Amino acid sequence: MCGKHKQRHMKELTSNELRSLYLEFFKSKGHKVIPSASLIPENDPTVLFTTAGMHPLVPYLLGEKHPQGTRLTDVQKCVRTGDIDEVGDSSHCTFFEMLGNWSLGDYFKKEAISWSFEFLTDEKWLGIPKEKLYFTCFEGDENAPKDTESHDIWRSCGVEDDHIFYLSKEHNWWGPAGKTGPCGPDTEMFIDTGKPKCSEGCNPSCSCGKYLEIWNDVFMQYNKTEDGSFVPLAQKNVDTGMGLDRTIGILQGKKSVYDTDVFTGILSKIEELSGKKYGEDEEFVKAFRIVADHVRCSTFMLGDEKGITPSNVDQGYVLRRLLRRAIRYSMQLGIEAGGLPQIAQKVVDQYKDVYPELGENNKKILSEIALEEERFTKTINQGMKEFDKLVRYLQTPEIPGKSAFRLYDTYGFPLEFTLELAKEKGFTVDVAGFDEAFRKHQEKSHEGAKEKFAGGLADHSVQTSRLHTATHLLNAALKKVLNDENIQQKGSNITAERLRFDFNFPRPLTDEEKQKVEDFVNEAIKADVPVVCTEMSVEQARAENAVGVFGAKYGELVKVYNIEGWSKEICGGPHASRTGELGHFKLVKEQSSSAGVRRIRGVLEDAQ
Repeated sequence: MCGKHKQRHMKELTSNELRSLYLEFFKSKGHKVIPSASLIPENDPTVLFTTAGMHPLVPYLLGEKHPQGTRLTDVQKCVRTGDIDEVGDSSHCTFFEMLGNWSLGDYFKKEAISWSFEFLTDEKWLGIPKEKLYFTCFEGDENAPKDTESHDIWRSCGVEDDHIFYLSKEHNWWGPAGKTGPCGPDTEMFIDTGKPKCSEGCNPSCSCGKYLEIWNDVFMQYNKTEDGSFVPLAQKNVDTGMGLDRTIGILQGKKSVYDTDVFTGILSKIEELSGKKYGEDEEFVKAFRIVADHVRCSTFMLGDEKGITPSNVDQGYVLRRLLRRAIRYSMQLGIEAGGLPQIAQKVVDQYKDVYPELGENNKKILSEIALEEERFTKTINQGMKEFDKLVRYLQTPEIPGKSAFRLYDTYGFPLEFTLELAKEKGFTVDVAGFDEAFRKHQEKSHEGAKEKFAGGLADHSVQTSRLHTATHLLNAALKKVLNDENIQQKGSNITAERLRFDFNFPRPLTDEEKQKVEDFVNEAIKADVPVVCTEMSVEQARAENAVGVFGAKYGELVKVYNIEGWSKEICGGPHASRTGELGHFKLVKEQSSSAGVRRIRGVLEDAQ
């Protein structure tokens, strides 16, 4: 069951080879390969971006039937920006790819663990010597028992007992992300980096760097209820995750993900534009890495099928921050204006065969980055004026830390710019005061982020399902009222209280158009039409004129929700069973979201 594992040496694969090998392996185990979902979560108000491979599959982990079956595998594009200030070290990236395989009520621990071991150690696959691998299991607590089952399966694969550790819930338990929901123990796989033990009790929970996590198998076998109890789930799932960047670093024997083939081409372009050599001068290593990471992430955001563009809110704000940070550090490297689009082109060329949407949106990616460069240059110039005003009226030879931070926070003026200009004009800067102001700002930001990102699983309440159905009717209403079949959903965010729907359109809607849209939706509700879900091929869905952005994002089978006479749309669900359940639709607000994209907020009133 655990496969052969002749111990020679692990393969030094490229990133493209690892992607292919992983999907090939799980195809051989009966898994259907599904495409990466958008970076923008579908109807999940708890997060701005897809932060993990399991994120797009939440409805199916909660019981929805997936059209591709119960065994799935993919490579999912993800973004995490919570630790953006750590980007530039050896491992942190804002954009990353997660290799994953899932069992939706199909196989469980025995198959998941033995297949993980086979893929890691068998010469046909990664060929990692088993003596280099270490494993952790859940030690148990008052709510759930010790996971001896996972331990025993690892042992049956030939793993020695001293290579398996039991750790607490802090290390070996997944979820629930909110107060309630699916959760369970996990087992994690680590590789020994060769560093000496930090102490006698050194184990994979240490942060000393001896053990590096390579893979994680999550076993969703409980549901945490509102009273805090853990009830066994009827549908037990497996959710796994292997970070492509980190795994490639291990296989290629690199100390940093930035030294792998994922980044070498991008860094070479930065070298060409800057006239500096990556790694030659320690002073510029961090700048090289930040520019490479942030341009790569920004390219994927701009190239996403949901159409993210720089703005001052939500995903657009994060994109703007990444681009401006990249511009700052490109200036530090001596890269002239117009350099970032050239770096982005390198990213597109590297990934477009894997993610076709980058090639399709190539022109947009480059033009938006060039425009943001132009905007930020003006911002920097404004910061220079503010700096001149500050020192003109300063009564001391030292620029206060709060003033330096205001230049940074309000005008995007980097501290290193302030230090350089201060030195030229005979001033010093209270760096400790700047750091203190920055720390307080970070604390506030983190507190805000905790509130913003509390939860993690999408809300699948009855009211949310009704609002989801309302977005389908709203999409159909916009196409009809505005007489434009090219209108497409560019984003959707639903809470239990309201819907938010983004769509491509060049101008504000008139009051008359807004009223007609509202009337259309309410007429459909009044008609009390059944909402019927049918699984079919993409070709059939296209032939039946189902609404959807046809391309590589769909698998062999899709779900089509049909509201006869009103709407037919490809979607994952969940939905109301009849339109009559929706109550009364009210269009609350219509405004600009970003260039060429409008946003509607709506509510359902008196839904019984």
